[in-house]
Amino acid sequence: MKAIVQNAYGSPEVLTLAEVEKPAIKDGEVLVRVRATSINAGDYFTMRGNPWLLRLTVGLFRPKNHILGWDVAGTVEAVGSGVTRLKPGDEVFGGVDAAFADYVAASEGRLAPKPANLSFEQAAAVPIGALTALQGLRNAGGVRPGQRVLVNGASGGVGSFIVQIAKALGAEVTGVCSAKNVDLVRSLGADHVIDYTSEDFTTGQARYDIIMDQVGNRRLSHLRRVLTPTGRIQPNTGHGGMSYVLKSLVLSLFRRQHGKLFISNSNREDLLTLKELIEAGKLNPAIERTYPLGELPEAMRYAEQGHVRGKLVITVS
Repeated sequence: MKAIVQNAYGSPEVLTLAEVEKPAIKDGEVLVRVRATSINAGDYFTMRGNPWLLRLTVGLFRPKNHILGWDVAGTVEAVGSGVTRLKPGDEVFGGVDAAFADYVAASEGRLAPKPANLSFEQAAAVPIGALTALQGLRNAGGVRPGQRVLVNGASGGVGSFIVQIAKALGAEVTGVCSAKNVDLVRSLGADHVIDYTSEDFTTGQARYDIIMDQVGNRRLSHLRRVLTPTGRIQPNTGHGGMSYVLKSLVLSLFRRQHGKLFISNSNREDLLTLKELIEAGKLNPAIERTYPLGELPEAMRYAEQGHVRGKLVITVS
């Protein structure tokens, strides 16, 4: 099969299209014919090998035939022993490993039926970003109806899902973005939109129960100024660098205003929750551009600029 492989850390030029062995499925796994996938921040961090902690899972000095990609939408090609909920021909989506390829092997529990009202390209934009939003709001943030949620970075791949899911959970949502993205964030359902190029939300009068920080570009002390007395900051540790991650981790141990760090996980139950929201018209992926698999390096180069509106999708077949 064709896949984009990485044999060194560095710029997008380390990613090459190659012929590799089709993955063999184990008990409890399914083989998915990938129709589309999408880029997440973790993909270009892993490509760069930065922060260094990522290298513990891929290779300390260099990865070997490593395939990036976590989001998948496609068709089940074959199933392993013990698989009971999926069969060949089923259309699925989920969060997996090594999705930048023609085929991917994944545990049955990391996949769910594709939302009926989405194309493969649209469905591929959902899993990791929307799971991060859902689990960050519901599990880590404990969002309740009526609470005020501020999303710093509301137009990005995760932020665009946070706005919609927070609304679905009954929150009053304020989105922070650049001027060119105000209309997009408003269309996602935000009750209030702040253009950070003309207004500093950390000096305003409004107070928030939860700040979902997707950017990591503001001092944590400044974010605390606009929290309610019982409010919390829930950082996305994929942004802001290792210093931001470590500071957030330390402060979460001593200050109740700092939410617990968490790593999102792909599981059938939460994917079904997303599917339900999507089919009810409460959640829609925002997609800026679509690239074929062979142009993944170009897509990664654009993603690294940090100004993507929603998601970049990669079509595979």
